[in-house]
Amino acid sequence: MAQKNLLEINECGIYCPQADVYIDPWKPVDSAIITHAHSDHARPGSRKYMAHEDSEAILKLRLGQDIQLETTDYYTPHTINSVRISFHPAGHITGSAQIRLEYKGEIWVVSGDYKTEGDSTCAPFEPVRCHTFITESTFGLPVFKWQPQEEVFREVNKWWKENAAMGKTSILCGYALGKAQRILASVDPEIGKIFVHGAVANVNAALQQNGLKLPPVTYAGPDIPRKEYPGSLVVAPPSALNTSWMRKFSPYSTAMASGWMNTRGTRRRRAVDKGFVLSDHADWQGLNQAVKETGCERVLVTHGYTAVFSRWLQEQGLNAQEVQTLYNEELEEI
Repeated sequence: MAQKNLLEINECGIYCPQADVYIDPWKPVDSAIITHAHSDHARPGSRKYMAHEDSEAILKLRLGQDIQLETTDYYTPHTINSVRISFHPAGHITGSAQIRLEYKGEIWVVSGDYKTEGDSTCAPFEPVRCHTFITESTFGLPVFKWQPQEEVFREVNKWWKENAAMGKTSILCGYALGKAQRILASVDPEIGKIFVHGAVANVNAALQQNGLKLPPVTYAGPDIPRKEYPGSLVVAPPSALNTSWMRKFSPYSTAMASGWMNTRGTRRRRAVDKGFVLSDHADWQGLNQAVKETGCERVLVTHGYTAVFSRWLQEQGLNAQEVQTLYNEELEEI
């Protein structure tokens, strides 16, 4: 008989009563399993944490060097009060993981955030067979369809080259953890010098402690002469847009790399010159593919277009329902 309550959602987050652990809790708890280090999934205050080993340095940077943190690799099982728990690649950012829980033959998988297109900064997404799949739906509308990232970066490089020819600095904004590293690993360094905002530099340093390979870049600090910037690429978080920090790069052109650039209104609200549709989340096709490949009988849909995606899955014959969580789809990126 199916184990109906292997996971439940309460005021603190996604909870496994049998193992007495939470997955990505939004309030401090005794024991937290973390899918990845974005701030809406990895919050401070819990007594102890478990996460993938590639997230160790960035979690300590964000949550404190003195946190009680146990790390693990992918696939290695950990048994807690007869619940078999393992981490599996989510393809979202460095160290991101889906969490598989098995108890008395019943298997649940919590996706965290994920994308199905691979990139060099993280292990590629792998579907995990299960009975119940808890999936995100950040971009759970048919309008969201990503072009291959090779095409996106051809556009990025073209934009950078054109700006360099006009003596402009190219300022490309993307979330400091995940998006920025994907950009740095994928642009053409032969075009010119690459600089990074301090927030990106700090994240880079933490991830490199855990082995992430990135091309050489320079921190765009106060000691860099302004004459160094024309023709260069500067990678910064969205929060840097329209701040006094940008004055030293003038003349410049701005751009944003985000799945939300798929909609014209978002680009207009961010007041950038160029928008590149590049997401670290699955698009509509990727979400459907992921659900199908789990072979699941039941789907719980969290954060994003939950009503639309769950209703669509119901129409495909699945037992699907939306659930309310406090994850916020990286609002800084929006």
